Amino acid sequence: MNFLRYSNIYLIFSGLLIAISVVSFVLFGLQLGIDFTGGSILEAEYQGERPPTEDIQGSLSSLDLGSVVVQPAGEKGIIVRMPPISEDTHQAVLESLGSVQEKRFESIGPVIGTELQEKTRRIVGLSLLSIVLYVMFAFRRIVQPVKAWNWSFVALLTLLHDVVITLGILSVLGKFFGVQIQIPILVALLTVIGYSINDTVVVFDRIRENIMRKVGFDFRDTVNQSLQQTLSRSINTSLTTLVVLLALLFFGGDTLRFFALTLVVGVVIGTYSSLFVAPVLLAKWVDRRS
Repeated sequence: MNFLRYSNIYLIFSGLLIAISVVSFVLFGLQLGIDFTGGSILEAEYQGERPPTEDIQGSLSSLDLGSVVVQPAGEKGIIVRMPPISEDTHQAVLESLGSVQEKRFESIGPVIGTELQEKTRRIVGLSLLSIVLYVMFAFRRIVQPVKAWNWSFVALLTLLHDVVITLGILSVLGKFFGVQIQIPILVALLTVIGYSINDTVVVFDRIRENIMRKVGFDFRDTVNQSLQQTLSRSINTSLTTLVVLLALLFFGGDTLRFFALTLVVGVVIGTYSSLFVAPVLLAKWVDRRS
């Protein structure tokens, strides 16, 4: 099968997803949690049966707390995330919740949230730089028809493709379902970056091997045969990973729900881009140079 025959369709589809993601950023933005903006977090456990989440939020709405997120935890517990509150308001929240036992109450100041945002940018920047340098080093011996920095540039574009689309989906979920960017979701995004680059390097490595073995009539044929050789491996690996992530999504509880959902979206997008975006961009790069 000639996968590159449909290369324009792959790129148009990816372009549409990126455009939709950018529009969602402009319209909705990202709903940052208190880990990044500052606020208060309360963890409590009901003595009896836990009321529905909607009822809990309704009882808290009379306190005029602002943006409040109520998250079930375990069988009887809840986690309430809200803007910074005073001690009097803290006691009023406990009273409004009813017969609960407080397990944890923490306040995160805006300074800590700003510092965490800055550290997050540094971590992501260093991760991307490390990946670019690694790919350049790993493919340094191949100079024709693709130079070392070409592999890195395409890998970086593929990573940005995956991250932008994943963040776009989180932006839509934040607008309509109140999903906030918390530390677990940030960890999931970093995991998606690692998974995506691993899958891309596997495909690139097979292309490199076939270049050295002079497999194929030209570079496009080499890329196509490499995709045929790695397709089943990439899909089987992704399906195995998705089985675990879907189990976490449906049976892991509310605490892990959006963490698992971010990973599911990232794995699906990362698998698609590794097979049908990165090799296509590489082939088009060589065609343009030729």
